[in-house]
This record gives sequence, structure tokens and C-alpha cells, in this order.
Amino acid sequence: MQTQLAKDLGLEFPIFAFTHCRDVAAAVSKAGGLGVLGVAGHSPKGLKAELEWIEKEIGDKPYGVDLLLPSKFVGSDRGGFDENQLDERIPKEHYAFLDRLLEQHGVPELPEGVKLPPSFSVGYESQREVIELVFQHKISLIASALGPPPPWMIEMGREKGVKVAALAGTVEHARRHVEAGVDIVVAQGYEAGGHTGTISTLVLVPEVVDAVSPVPVLAAGGIGNGRQLTASLALGAEGVWCGSVWLTTEEAETDPVVKEKFLKAGSGDTVRSRSLTGKPARQLRSAWTDAWEDPSNPQPLPMPLQPRLVREARARIARTSHNNAGAAQLANYFVGQIVGSMNHVKSVRSVMEEFAVEYADTMERLDALANG
Repeated sequence: MQTQLAKDLGLEFPIFAFTHCRDVAAAVSKAGGLGVLGVAGHSPKGLKAELEWIEKEIGDKPYGVDLLLPSKFVGSDRGGFDENQLDERIPKEHYAFLDRLLEQHGVPELPEGVKLPPSFSVGYESQREVIELVFQHKISLIASALGPPPPWMIEMGREKGVKVAALAGTVEHARRHVEAGVDIVVAQGYEAGGHTGTISTLVLVPEVVDAVSPVPVLAAGGIGNGRQLTASLALGAEGVWCGSVWLTTEEAETDPVVKEKFLKAGSGDTVRSRSLTGKPARQLRSAWTDAWEDPSNPQPLPMPLQPRLVREARARIARTSHNNAGAAQLANYFVGQIVGSMNHVKSVRSVMEEFAVEYADTMERLDALANG
């Protein structure tokens, strides 16, 4: 199963695992793939500790990081806004709506002294410190989501021998990334969890492969088993980029209430919603997404206003969802349509082994068909 890209990165399997959990990232790398840690929301100090832990855990195995680097957001034409300027742009009616929503579901306020998660940072310069920090570590790949990476980030990658990737939801996005100088394009289809576009994986991947060749392409969106991996390679991809499938693994730090929802969900139980980040992102449908989709309620704000608006509400929900029925109804997380197949808790190594076995079985069946 070693594609050229997998050989270049020293991988046994061309499986790139996006995750916010360091344990999952390390486990995938140790099992022969490449764990990619999502670093959005980390403070530089906290991120440094996470990367040091991963490197100690995996030894000489390769791993990577992923950043949210949107090219368009509120204030992007001015280099971004500070926290006070962002707060000034959040309508009072949105705060009032959230207060009513949480009150209706009986979600208690945070205890005094509890700190909120870090504010959501966007913009190249606001994340320069984080980008420079990750390049001080032994990463093999750095990926940019939501927009092309800045020239100075690509130059850092070349200097350090780190491959630079970028996610694309259209052929136009893919071409823009290649023009910027990326080494890898991740073609992410409609089925994917998190920020995703409107074109299906089956359509998007071959279009992007044809458009950017010889730049290698990874297929993303609705990929969680060996048959789907084989199909991705048949479409011309050099590997797969998977995120959702790791959320129900033993190693994942997924909120237990949300993990249980994932295990029971079907492939039709997700929705693309702007309710968490301000940009369309596929997530589990819940009372939270239903409320934001109700036309009688305020509409989600653009990034980065929406994540700043909801961070306290999300903290209150997460803190009490395990023992509060109302909070449990609101609880959700990013996940793709592959959730319908995520019915059992497994170890990361078991998932990787199943990928390999099913790939081999599928190739054997295709060989039999080809040979008549």
C-alpha cells in the first residue's frame, strides 16, 4: 500500500489522521500512518508540551500538524481585530438568544473562577508565533485549512524539509494552493466532518488530481475503511486524510456523551452548520444546531465572531452534559457522514489493521475481476 508520497514520508500506510487528540496522533504514527495534530485553540505553551509528548511517544516516527488559516474572515481586510473590537461587533440579541437557549435546557452557569477556553485566533500574523513554534519541532508535515498558506510558511517548510499541505473543497481552491507552492493538496469532499464544501469526494478527488498533477493529492471526506481507501487510490489519490473515524477510538478524548451519540448515529444524522465557527462545518445534528437553523432565531455570525460568541455557552454545555439532560441534548461535535459506520469503540491500532486487511481483500477481489 506504499504510494510514492508514503515512501517519501517514511510511512507504512498512506493514511493521514487528523485529530485534536495527541494520543490518537501518536497511535496512528506508531501504527504506520501519519498522525496530524490539529493545533487550533492551543496556547503556545500548551502546544509545546503536546508536541514534546508526541515526539517522546513516537520516537523517530513521522507526524504533522494542522492549522486553521482562513483567508477571509471579519476584519481580514485590516489584518484582523483584537478581542475588544470583536466583542463590539457581536449583537446583544445573539447573547440574549444564547441565554434563553441554555435556560430552556437547564444548563447551569460556570462556577466562579472557571477560565474560558482561549479565544479563537485567525489571520496569518496572529498565528505566526504558533507556526514558528511547530517548525522548531520534528514535524514532517504542516497543513493549512480554509485557505492557502502564506509564502513565509511555505518557505519555512522548504528550509526545514517539511511538506506543506492545504485543504481544498473545489478545483479552484486546489489550483490556488499549488500556485502558492504547497507540496500536497487535500481534496476534501462534502461528506467530511468539520469545514467542508458542497462537492462530493467521488467527484472532487479525480477533478483535483487532474488539475494539479504532478502535485500529490490526498482524498478526504467519508473515508473510514479499507474499501474507501482503495477507491481513493483508484481515483488517483496518493493517500487518504481521515478525521471522523478516530473520534470513537479508545484513545480519543471525545466527550463521553458525544462519543455515545456518535456510536448510535446514522449517516444522515449530521448537518453542515455555521453554529460553531461561523463557516459551514459538518457536525452532529443536535438541539444546538436545530436552534441555530430556526429562522425565528438569530443567524450565526461570521468567523471569528461566532466562536467568540459561543465559547462560554459551549463550555457550560461540556461541563454538565454528563449529568444534565438539557446539556446532553445540546452537546455535539464535528463529524462526517462516516459516523453511520462508527458503531463500536476500537483501538487506533485495530482501526489501522482493519484498513490494511480490507484494502488487501478489496485488491484481491478486483484482481479476480480483472483476470476474469
